[in-house]
Amino acid sequence: MKNLILVGAPGSGKGTQANMLKNLGFIHISTGDLLRSEVLTGSDLGKEIDSLISRGELVSDSVVGELLSKNLDLNNHHYIFDGYPRNKSQAKILKNILNDREYLVVYLKSDLGRIKGRIVNRRLAPGSGEIYNLLTKPPLKSGVCDVSGEALVHREDDQVEVVDRRFKLFVESRDSILSYFGHDSVIEVNADNSPEFVFDEIVKNCIK
Repeated sequence: MKNLILVGAPGSGKGTQANMLKNLGFIHISTGDLLRSEVLTGSDLGKEIDSLISRGELVSDSVVGELLSKNLDLNNHHYIFDGYPRNKSQAKILKNILNDREYLVVYLKSDLGRIKGRIVNRRLAPGSGEIYNLLTKPPLKSGVCDVSGEALVHREDDQVEVVDRRFKLFVESRDSILSYFGHDSVIEVNADNSPEFVFDEIVKNCIK
């Protein structure tokens, strides 16, 4: 079994695949969760991270790399890296951490226009947790949750300007990440297919 590095645009299904793959024994790594956990420990590294975040600054690639090295047990576990690396610098750090361990980069290729339509039309009911889509799963009454009757929310992350910005950042870094890892280490899966199809394609390539 190989460690998995999931690369794909926001909304391409990385989280869905990670949740499905965890059932095979992988550990899902979220750098955001690691950062928050380290802050709670009160360690020197945690204090440094907390200071950066409180000032609204990005945590450096080297600090995130240090955090990964500290929390991975590559001799005894296989990991899913979801949304990391985000740039070539992080790709170099991760490859160095993995060293000679086997890994597979899974590029979830998808139609960005299709994803954008799904994301910007998404609405959330904070209380009930219900999620709607104005195109494919609209509420019975406009702007109101069918279950709780509360007003639906259009999250900031789902608004057009934010989605466009996130897509732009992804496209700018995608090719450099994939080319750095090299053709032999990358598989491309059409993420516009069903989650089950994508899952089967990943499993066929990572478990041998």
